[in-house]
Amino acid sequence: MPALTSIRTSEGKLEIVDQLLLPHTTAFVEIKSVEDAFDAIKSMRIRGAPAIASLAVLAVADHLSRALEHIPTPEWLGNAAALKQHVEGVLAYLFTARPTAVNLGTAIRRLTQTLQGGVGAGKEPRAIAQDLISEAKEIEAEDVGRNKQMSRWGGEWLVERVKGLGGSGAELNVMTVCNTGSLATSGYGTALGLITYLHESGKLQRAFYTQSTPYHQGSRLTAFELQSLNIPSTMLCDSMVGSLFQHHNIHAVAVGADRIARNGDTANKIGTYNAAVLAARHNIPFIVVAPVSTVDLEVADGSGIPIEQRPPIEACLVRGALHPPVLDGNGVKQQGTVMVTPEGLEGVYNPSFDVTPASLITAIVTEKGVAVKKEGEDAFDLTPIV
Repeated sequence: MPALTSIRTSEGKLEIVDQLLLPHTTAFVEIKSVEDAFDAIKSMRIRGAPAIASLAVLAVADHLSRALEHIPTPEWLGNAAALKQHVEGVLAYLFTARPTAVNLGTAIRRLTQTLQGGVGAGKEPRAIAQDLISEAKEIEAEDVGRNKQMSRWGGEWLVERVKGLGGSGAELNVMTVCNTGSLATSGYGTALGLITYLHESGKLQRAFYTQSTPYHQGSRLTAFELQSLNIPSTMLCDSMVGSLFQHHNIHAVAVGADRIARNGDTANKIGTYNAAVLAARHNIPFIVVAPVSTVDLEVADGSGIPIEQRPPIEACLVRGALHPPVLDGNGVKQQGTVMVTPEGLEGVYNPSFDVTPASLITAIVTEKGVAVKKEGEDAFDLTPIV
């Protein structure tokens, strides 16, 4: 099976794989405008903090490339001031697509700095536009390399920790939450990258992953990725984590992050906090793996992280392939959506993320290294890894 990807660019086209159709149908959707990108992010046809940021900046680059080729030239490319006003509006619009994932804001700030630098230097609007296109492509290209680096840091840290406690550092069992692989990034992944690294280096016995309801990113996407990589794995319902820890030797829980506060408090897929509490009860190391761009030093702790509330209906529905399988005229599995709750529920609590306190986290890993808390402290000093 070819390597999975969330975004592809070829022959001047920007496309994403529609993750709402996975794993049963792999369909690429062309992103023809900034509005298309916004809708794809908001509707979760693409998700994962790094992938969201990559799509946003590539959509801006595509928008600018089309404008540079358009005849007649758009008015907003006529002078630097008009370009600045237009691009700032586009960036502000994309920023509102999903509020919790800080990578999007980090990427947008980089483009804003490039824009302001070009205007301040007195560059021509077309030159500024080219600078923005180059910066956007650089942001996207950086992702795969840093993912592999942080996966190696985290994997080696875990191996040495297990050895330090008298273990062999081999045949490790690692549990993860949600989906943090190639479908959530530009390639390789963060927490799932750590698992992949352990597998590639012969140190992994089995990966465990939660279904991660209500969107089932685990049972749909992580399952699909692990299967494609031939990594031994086991799925469990979100409510089975405690039982898993009671009856199986789990060496670590590795999760990604959508935002990490200055003290180490971490916002991630709903259900992460539950897993962290249970891991602490069973003395299982809890590892957060995320790029530097996920760390928000302007937010002191988790209380300052905005938590996205998803539409209530999403928690009432499940989508998947019909079973037994039914094929359409093209041989593609037909999919359907069913409601699993009574209609007209008056109350549905459906946050997309929760916040795991730093006190429950054993290590935070970025592409720059591994941070652990000082003895007796509940907060991290993230300075060495940002």
